[in-house]
Amino acid sequence: MILLAILLPCVSFLLRGKILHFIVCLFLQITLIGWLPAAIWAVVDLQNSRANKRMDRLIKSLKD
Repeated sequence: MILLAILLPCVSFLLRGKILHFIVCLFLQITLIGWLPAAIWAVVDLQNSRANKRMDRLIKSLKD
């Protein structure tokens, strides 16, 4: 998924169901200058999403 976020950042957002992020990222990705920030944004957002899921599982396991 990280490779997809680097090569096609807008598709990465679309697959995760973030439609507004997909549209903004698509506009960034259309230009070559904006493609690099779009790729960085997609990778950082993917990592944050994974960290949030890990944290939620940890909190849930501590409550049980």
